[in-house]
Amino acid sequence: MEEISFYCTPEQAHDDEYLKSIIAKKRKKSGAFEFKWHKRSIDARKKNIKVRCSFHVYKSSEPIPETYKPKFKKLDPSKKIHIIGLGPAGIFAALTALEKGLKPIVYERGKAVKDRIKDIGKLNRKGIVDPNSNYCFGEGGAGTYSDGKLYTRSKKRGAVRQVLETFVHFGANEDILVEAHPHIGTNKLPRIVSAMTAKIVEMGGEIHFEHRLTDFTIEKDKINSITLNGNKTIATENLVLATGHSARDIFELLHSKGVQLKAKPFALGVRVEHSQKFIDQAQYHGRVNDDYVPPASYRLVTQAGDKGVYSFCMCPGGIIAPCATSDNEVVTNGWSPSKRNNPYANSGIVVSIEPSDLKNPENPFCGIEFQKQIEHKAWELAGKNQKVPAQRLEDFIKSKKSEDFPRSSYQPGIESIEMDDLFPKFITERLRSAFIDFNEKIPGFITNDAVIHAPESRTSSPILIPREKDTYRHVTIKNLFPCAEGAGYAGGIVSAAIDGINCVHAVN
Repeated sequence: MEEISFYCTPEQAHDDEYLKSIIAKKRKKSGAFEFKWHKRSIDARKKNIKVRCSFHVYKSSEPIPETYKPKFKKLDPSKKIHIIGLGPAGIFAALTALEKGLKPIVYERGKAVKDRIKDIGKLNRKGIVDPNSNYCFGEGGAGTYSDGKLYTRSKKRGAVRQVLETFVHFGANEDILVEAHPHIGTNKLPRIVSAMTAKIVEMGGEIHFEHRLTDFTIEKDKINSITLNGNKTIATENLVLATGHSARDIFELLHSKGVQLKAKPFALGVRVEHSQKFIDQAQYHGRVNDDYVPPASYRLVTQAGDKGVYSFCMCPGGIIAPCATSDNEVVTNGWSPSKRNNPYANSGIVVSIEPSDLKNPENPFCGIEFQKQIEHKAWELAGKNQKVPAQRLEDFIKSKKSEDFPRSSYQPGIESIEMDDLFPKFITERLRSAFIDFNEKIPGFITNDAVIHAPESRTSSPILIPREKDTYRHVTIKNLFPCAEGAGYAGGIVSAAIDGINCVHAVN
């Protein structure tokens, strides 16, 4: 196999005959050949946009390697592993257990996709929050109704490839194996998630929806039983805890049992929404996305004082969604369908926060308490409903309350406030400084046609559940495997999935 890379125009990148002719010229070997896309990325740094193409090239007589497919072993019913949470980490932990011949038994506080979607509809249309069935909790976790971004900075390339190929096996488009910043899309993820969970059950695993962890017992530095819904107690030998960063009651339960926790850095800020047309023209030097270039995105980072401020979960052609997990808070996040064809572009713009920036930094809950204060205050300022506090971006820079707004994608509605009434000064000062810097990088970024929505507060867990580096076990509870985002060890779908895989491989 040869790997051949070159640059071409977006139009040429869609022309198989042209691509084949260039590959033929660049080959070091002779004879008939087949080629397969390896990686594809847009380079829009100059006016003449280019596509960087990378191909794997094979002799026609050689078989092209197949993508990864799970290989499940016959289960030993006596070897069980209990998993709390059915997000990306929980799903991949269960699939890995099946490959090892272990019986995964998964407990998920939320509902299956087919029932969960009804509760999300009530949240969008009526502002009714179900604390156990929402954008964060339910089959597939927060990932199910996210953009489905599969980009990761993980250096474990083999593991990344396994996760991507598993998604393809369960119905994702093969383009995710090729694109530099792959995503699946909110419209497609629920079906893929359901296919994965159906396979877990088909192969002998168990999934129990509407089962929330409410208690556990510890004996000789091990968890020997767990209690679900306050009345169902199960003996357990190994427990993978994959509950996500919004399961605050789980942190409180662990703390009440004397399980060691630590405060960790996180980020908090706003979600800004521009028109997608503006972002396209700004990033593509006047060109708007078409059949050859995708809706444009951006990635921005700067230093404001002594803190990093950066874009988070940028959603081209996306929607801003209400992601509260309680009825007395407001939380935002963003998502996009697979075609990214909505007229809006949104992104979190968030300020890095250290425990030392907060009151009582030695308290492991200092970050969560700060999140709660901001989210509750947002709920109060917006009218004690699921409307979101909002301000035009240029008005925010000028410390001026907005009198009206362009249309927003946030379905429950927006309420005009001044962000200085919501956030402490160290947040608003750094946001203003960052937006001014971003306006230098993307001229026109500061405009009153852009609206900031607040807060973007669930970027990551403010709590770390410490574990041993090599064994993945908690530092004092020897059969507890704190996993993925909720434990502070992942930052997205792929890294959470990899952590779920690794935790199960660590189980003896």
